[in-house]
Amino acid sequence: MLATMHDRAASAASNNHLQPRTDAAASPGELTLPNGDLYSGTLSCGVPEGTGRYVWSGSGCVYSGGWRRGMRHGTGRTRWPSGAVYEGEYSAGFMDGQGTRIDANSSSSYKGQWKLDRKHGLGLQAHANGDVYQGSWVHGQMEGHGRYTWANGNTYVGAMRNGLMSGKGVLTWRSTAGGGGGDSFQGNWLDGVAHGYGLYTWEGGGCYLGTWTRGLKDGKGTFSQMVPAALVDDLRMRGVLPDLSFGGTAADPEPPAAGLSRRNSGLGRAPMKKNASLQRRRSIGVTGGPDKTLKCQDCSSSPILEREYAQGVLISEIVLPKWTLPESSSKKLKLGLRRAAKRPGETIIKGHRSYDLMLCLQLGIRYTVGKITPIPEREMRTSDYGHKANFWMNFPKNGSKLTPSHRALDFKWKDYCPMVFRNLREMFKIDTADYMISISGSDALRELSSPGKSGSIFFLSQDDRFMIKTLRKSEVQVLLRMLPYYYRHVQTYENTLVTKFFGLHRVTPSSGRKFQFVVMGNMFCTELRIHRRFDLKGSSLGRSTEKIKIDENTTLKDLDLNYSFYLEPSWRGALLKQIEIDSEFLRNHGIMDYSLLLGFHYRARRNLQIGSSCRESILPDNLTVLSEADVAEENSVYNYQDGLILLQRGSNKNGPASVGPHIRGSRLRSSSACFEEVDLLLPGTGRLPIQLGVNMPARAEKEDKQEDDNKSLHHVYDVVLYIGIIDILQKYNMRKKIEHAYKSIKYKYNPLSISAVEPRFYSERFFKFVGTAFPENSYNQ
Repeated sequence: MLATMHDRAASAASNNHLQPRTDAAASPGELTLPNGDLYSGTLSCGVPEGTGRYVWSGSGCVYSGGWRRGMRHGTGRTRWPSGAVYEGEYSAGFMDGQGTRIDANSSSSYKGQWKLDRKHGLGLQAHANGDVYQGSWVHGQMEGHGRYTWANGNTYVGAMRNGLMSGKGVLTWRSTAGGGGGDSFQGNWLDGVAHGYGLYTWEGGGCYLGTWTRGLKDGKGTFSQMVPAALVDDLRMRGVLPDLSFGGTAADPEPPAAGLSRRNSGLGRAPMKKNASLQRRRSIGVTGGPDKTLKCQDCSSSPILEREYAQGVLISEIVLPKWTLPESSSKKLKLGLRRAAKRPGETIIKGHRSYDLMLCLQLGIRYTVGKITPIPEREMRTSDYGHKANFWMNFPKNGSKLTPSHRALDFKWKDYCPMVFRNLREMFKIDTADYMISISGSDALRELSSPGKSGSIFFLSQDDRFMIKTLRKSEVQVLLRMLPYYYRHVQTYENTLVTKFFGLHRVTPSSGRKFQFVVMGNMFCTELRIHRRFDLKGSSLGRSTEKIKIDENTTLKDLDLNYSFYLEPSWRGALLKQIEIDSEFLRNHGIMDYSLLLGFHYRARRNLQIGSSCRESILPDNLTVLSEADVAEENSVYNYQDGLILLQRGSNKNGPASVGPHIRGSRLRSSSACFEEVDLLLPGTGRLPIQLGVNMPARAEKEDKQEDDNKSLHHVYDVVLYIGIIDILQKYNMRKKIEHAYKSIKYKYNPLSISAVEPRFYSERFFKFVGTAFPENSYNQ
């Protein structure tokens, strides 16, 4: 343990009890405290100063060493009744500086730097099971750079964060033949699993250069018996792969990094003996997988294969020439790899056009949440709504009695309906501390390019949980007028798909331009990669993406939708019913021009090339329902590559399903599981709760016509859907009526094909289009 109760007792005693009364009976150099504790040593004005020995009467803990003003200070030694010993530097009553702690029976030890009774800085930790970590610590956790060596010979050298392998690093497994290192993975890690770009090398020859997502191959990669050293060196220079020049061997005296899963860390335990082998199977896909074919010894005759994976499942494979790639192809490869790891948006740093605005809204939200949180929870009142339900505050750059100093320009802050949005955050189970850290913490926001014509600025928190959008004055007025009804709607329909609002604010910098913005939940905040995203209105005029290169961050439109999504019948009915309820709510408030935002994650299946006449008869089911007992053995799950797996919750109501951000509402039930609640089980990710519009498994079918043989090529995918209704603040006002009339005359379109139409027609057209995107199922569940 880094700090025991005895440590804290020692600090309390030295801080609180060593100020004796002037009439206390004591011989020179000794003090007996009222609680029975005993001090013997040098005194100054009746207070320990210099060196001395302190014995706690209750616990038997003993400290010998330096003192200053009644507190442990300098070099000293503490021994606990358990047998654990610390010897090193103290400051102000805490273990602080260089020191060594050895646990009872020498089971484990730590030698290094301390701060406030916790490991902090560089240090060497030897565990009781033989594992050794040498590297950086931050507030008691391994963080920064170092090396972790397991007792079985496996070694990790790289970066880590919060006690987990995170960042660039190299994991080397012990050689099965003895001697030097065996298999190795060098690349990017996230929360203890391979995530991003990396190079896996087999001990017997062969390697894979590609991308991983949450421990599974995801995207394109290349298999070969060897990778050109020049390419690997170039990737290291560009920061794609970890630089091994800083020390990647066990002989280095000052290794730069190490990592350990926080879930399995702790003294006296085997942190990753089991986990290391599991990483090897889950993350890299070695055991029982097709990659074993690369472990042949004849490198000269081995083909080079380019394979594409979707979450660990092989989609396609082609044979490439030898690694003598033309320079242009090499550049394209490296460019594609950098793009694969790119997150949406541009991080706002100093000098960015939105930097000052970001600082203002972060400071304002931090102030707002801190001011409203202490107010007791209560029911909403009429006075909590409307334009008058707000407060404002000046934030001068140099600070004031109520506000801190800051780096931005002077600005004024206005917060609308704070009690309402506080209750909405609690309704959607948003933790106050998480909310403040996510938006107003030390991490910068990211600015997204606006996909629409409104000119709004979009910000995204670094953890992807929250999106911030600037609003026009008319949109603020619509939201304030609609807010009481919106509150009752989301309170009544817990599975509603309408946008989740968490705050409405205004910033007025000293420059004078006002910015109104709303904080919303990001429906695409998920552990899974969103491969395609669509903004669907049900209209056709101008509803296609311009001819640009489409990637995962491109938002496609109605005419670009070439998929049909098949859901379990009960889920389809519930989804359409909720969309009908939500669109009726928006229609009653005169709202139009809203969209169905749909994103999905591929889980690869197969391609079927068949005639259109026999299409439905050959399509298989895509959902398999298992019980808790069925997945007791890990291999029965991780080797399952055909279709999606639903895990029946049954009696295990407290199963380890990972709940995502601001998930609210009842879970969906499956007819295949006797209408019991089910979770979605994904290798490398875990169990995801299935709710309306969140983590919904489906079968996606895409049809390509073949002109030469009059047949159709049907691409069938298992997908996970994320669905929500966005842009709900546009009323059918005079501006929209003029837009409708103008486009009807200019383009000579059917008026109902134009986006700007009367709310009743818009609602009917929207619901009809959604019904065609989710047709009735052609297979039995």
